[in-house]
Amino acid sequence: MNELRLSVRTRLTAWYGGLFLLAGTALLVTNYILVAATLPQAGTAVAAARALPAYADIPAQSGRTEVAQTIELTVQDYRDSVLGTLLLQSIVALVITVVLAVGVGWLMASRVLEPLHSITGAAHRLEADNLDQRIKHDGPDDELKDLADTFDGMLDRLAGAFDSQKRFVANASHELRTPLAVQRTLIEVAMGAPGASPDLARLGKHLLDTNERSEKLIDGLLLLARSDRGLSSRVPVRLHEVVEDVVESCSELAAERGVEITRSSRSRIVLGDPVLLSHLVSNLVRNAVLYNKPGGSVRVDVGGEPALEVVNTGEPIPVDVVPGLFEPFRRLRTERLAGNGTGLGLSLVRSIAAAHHGSVSARPHEGGGLVLQVNLPVTDVRPGPMYGKIG
Repeated sequence: MNELRLSVRTRLTAWYGGLFLLAGTALLVTNYILVAATLPQAGTAVAAARALPAYADIPAQSGRTEVAQTIELTVQDYRDSVLGTLLLQSIVALVITVVLAVGVGWLMASRVLEPLHSITGAAHRLEADNLDQRIKHDGPDDELKDLADTFDGMLDRLAGAFDSQKRFVANASHELRTPLAVQRTLIEVAMGAPGASPDLARLGKHLLDTNERSEKLIDGLLLLARSDRGLSSRVPVRLHEVVEDVVESCSELAAERGVEITRSSRSRIVLGDPVLLSHLVSNLVRNAVLYNKPGGSVRVDVGGEPALEVVNTGEPIPVDVVPGLFEPFRRLRTERLAGNGTGLGLSLVRSIAAAHHGSVSARPHEGGGLVLQVNLPVTDVRPGPMYGKIG
């Protein structure tokens, strides 16, 4: 059972209204007691009437008794009428003023909490590609202004950290690629030298494979860092055409491994980065082919809900192992360390999907393999340049 969740504005309004109701009730009771104490009592009115000379002129004792009773009834009716009218009108006035107080309290609470709404809105809008947003609260110098200024200071530090990360990624891209390219060139030159021995050729081939694996690992890490930073720009991308290109590029690999790829495609346009989306699709389809069984199959569905689904056959995968596959350098089996993979494929897929405000999920496929689903938000794309085929 879900608990009732009241906003701060509602609770403040309830406090304002409740305190006003208590104060108004106390005022009403005090006023009622004071008025009741000042109104004449029936016995007091009769005693005062008996002291008058006109009362003594009444001839018979029975007549005097009748007059006293009449005075007593008249005074009591007057007293009851005055107190009843006072009570009714006071209650009506209290109800009206409490309603007005609740309305004023609601507006006051909204005014007081406006900086908090600004902070919440800024936090919701905050992404890696728009860290320049600030609250800039210009209200009175109070606790809420301190909170807003503290939040702005935190955003300044975050922006500085992200800028530093961007510079690091750019520098790392150059510093890491350059020595690997030099190593690859030196190895190829040594292998192509006249009189190179077979042992040297085998060693060179092994070093080239290691070099290639290092390049792929660096590319994957840099791409992961880029997608984790968010998107600097978004353009309409025809996801179904990206899938078509990736499936076509993987067809030769699938034929070598005896895997059949089938595709079900409907038009789907996504707002995002075409290069990153191409990497996302390529990682899913290539992994589905590489980690398959001979004579297996891969089914790729695009354009529905979810936006992309890749299903492959293969060895059975335990349910409790699936979440760990999205962690960097995690594999189903450790012997994959010797393969061509880097262990970043699904990590990249998850990071790229998150950068596009989407998500990715996986579950074991009946009979073996995985079912991978990528959910991407549906957007209304305005006319303009659109990307489909990459490269």
